Amino acid sequence: MTAYEKILYPFLRILNPEAAHRLAVNALAAAQWGPPGSSLLERVAGEIPARPVEAFGLRFPNELGVAAGFDKNVEVALGLALLGFGHVEVGTLTPLPQAGNPRPRLHRLPRRGALINSMGFPNCGMAEALPRIIRFSRLDNRTFVLGVSIGKQKETPLPESIADYLGMMRDVHAYADYLAINISSPNTPDLRKLQTPEFINSLCARLQEENERLAARTSSKPKPLLVKIAPDVTDDDLDAVIAAVRGNGLAGMIATNTTLDREAIADDPLAAKPGGVSGRPLTARSTRIIRTIREKSGAAFPVIGVGGIFNASDAREKLDAGASLLQLYTSMVYRGPGIAGEILRGL
Repeated sequence: MTAYEKILYPFLRILNPEAAHRLAVNALAAAQWGPPGSSLLERVAGEIPARPVEAFGLRFPNELGVAAGFDKNVEVALGLALLGFGHVEVGTLTPLPQAGNPRPRLHRLPRRGALINSMGFPNCGMAEALPRIIRFSRLDNRTFVLGVSIGKQKETPLPESIADYLGMMRDVHAYADYLAINISSPNTPDLRKLQTPEFINSLCARLQEENERLAARTSSKPKPLLVKIAPDVTDDDLDAVIAAVRGNGLAGMIATNTTLDREAIADDPLAAKPGGVSGRPLTARSTRIIRTIREKSGAAFPVIGVGGIFNASDAREKLDAGASLLQLYTSMVYRGPGIAGEILRGL
């Protein structure tokens, strides 16, 4: 066990999960800007092996990134990079500020190495987040890749949701290294229907068309657009997403978001809590989805693998299944801020 697992996590476990998360974000925010704090974060990370990866036309310093959901309001991208993560995906952001679903909406299942969340995209909104996106994107000598996850406003009717995605893409196009199109959270009503044949091709087509128009206007390259899918996606819907990504020239996919399946946690007292399950119960499921995408797509585009990565062995399984890059979040809750270095050294 690490010092974090022996000493700090037992204290944090006493706190409400959202309060503990806020404490972690505040600590990173305080540490990331000055030499003493940044040096401390680098010591926590330890030696970070150089493991560069070329994907989506971008150069990543290593395979491992932070999944959307940790830095919802774009506050600590630099701090997470100092902990060794090669890319940080901020958000998920919505066009307007959003409170999210009623509390309590985040639950720890420590015996399962899992979380259940029904957050519902709580965030400060694009207008407030944008200056921070710009600041992080313009850091001198920035080495990490900055991704921005975008989702639809809860109140936006599904047929009109493309306007939410288009508007936010226009806002951040000049600053984000890539954009994650979140159509797979289980906590926004009907959002996952955007993965179906009824919606997915038109969504991808419109987004890529606007992406190319924005790039042409500034004589730059289109930004990599990645579609984030659910682990509970049906075979027909997965086929439709793959076809839409390939057919419209999007850069790739992120697999996967949280699961609504309760089989792996059925005997846990908190199993009936609403929301998506992340962490250990998702490990094998997300790896299967990654492998299926690679097989069905003929490796036509890169995949970011996310879901239940706790150690180098988990990371290696997803890379072997066909992932080019990796993301984690839940395991950092249980294993601590040194997890990036541990996994990268293990790889």
